[in-house]
Amino acid sequence: AALPAVVLAAGLLLAACRWLRGAVRPRRGGSMRGKTVIITGANSGLGRAAAAELLRMRARVIMGCRDRARAELAAREIRAEVGERGDGEGELVVRELDLASLRSVRAFCHRVLQEESRLDVLINNAGIFQCPYMKTEDGFEMQFGVNHLGHFLLTNLLLGLLKNSAPSRIVVVSSKLYKYGEINFEDLNSEISYNKSFCYSRSKLANILFARELARRLEGTGVTVNSLHPGIVRTNLGRHVNIPLLAKPLFNLVSWAFFKTPLEGAQTSIYLASSPDVEGVSGKYFGDCKEEELLPKAMDDLVARKLWDISEVMVGLLK
Repeated sequence: AALPAVVLAAGLLLAACRWLRGAVRPRRGGSMRGKTVIITGANSGLGRAAAAELLRMRARVIMGCRDRARAELAAREIRAEVGERGDGEGELVVRELDLASLRSVRAFCHRVLQEESRLDVLINNAGIFQCPYMKTEDGFEMQFGVNHLGHFLLTNLLLGLLKNSAPSRIVVVSSKLYKYGEINFEDLNSEISYNKSFCYSRSKLANILFARELARRLEGTGVTVNSLHPGIVRTNLGRHVNIPLLAKPLFNLVSWAFFKTPLEGAQTSIYLASSPDVEGVSGKYFGDCKEEELLPKAMDDLVARKLWDISEVMVGLLK
């Protein structure tokens, strides 16, 4: 009799936790009317949630996604949820963008520069998490290639438009797991050794160092750059993580109770993209819409500059 009682009590506790989390309504920012926002990986998870909220705030949202069919489906669903007025006040646009292909990144940016007169916010959101060892189209280790190098090239190619649209913002989605990463310049491509967890953490540390160095380079331009961690969120980012079949029910219950929903996880991205509270703030790291401290290795300016220089060569911006 004791075991069912314990299970029932645990279930009620988890349900209460979920109810309390759901009772906290996300903070809605001000109007984004007349502003254009690019979000990478906007067809699911954090990116989809951010796209819906920014559309609700009347932004023109460009969804940069690898799978066009899935992105079009997500866009239709978001329009049905939020509404799209078609009068220039809130618009959703789908554009193909594969961050595992520098050719695709260049084609995406070329189209944006041809079609868009302004770019107010760039949200570098897309990512791949703890995948088996594989390489991008250009021969880079997948996590470093997508999470860092693809966004590095994307941001650099769009910098001119961002500067011309100033004041404008760049938002870089990182992770608290950066704490377990190291920038090993002798093996950035993980050809000597590969650990999927450490390599993910390395890519997230690279995101923060990139944002820090970019903020330094953009001082005085009116373009701000900030990085963030969204917390632990229930998304499909963990599709490469193997959970034993017997443990899945428990994992699903725990994640339902304690993990953030995509909308909750996207709040800091939305805050940094839209809030007047962070106007002019640059080079900082945020969590739960508040500035947070970084470990010293994420504030190492020498490493940040060296990583920038090497990344420029890797993506072909410099010979």
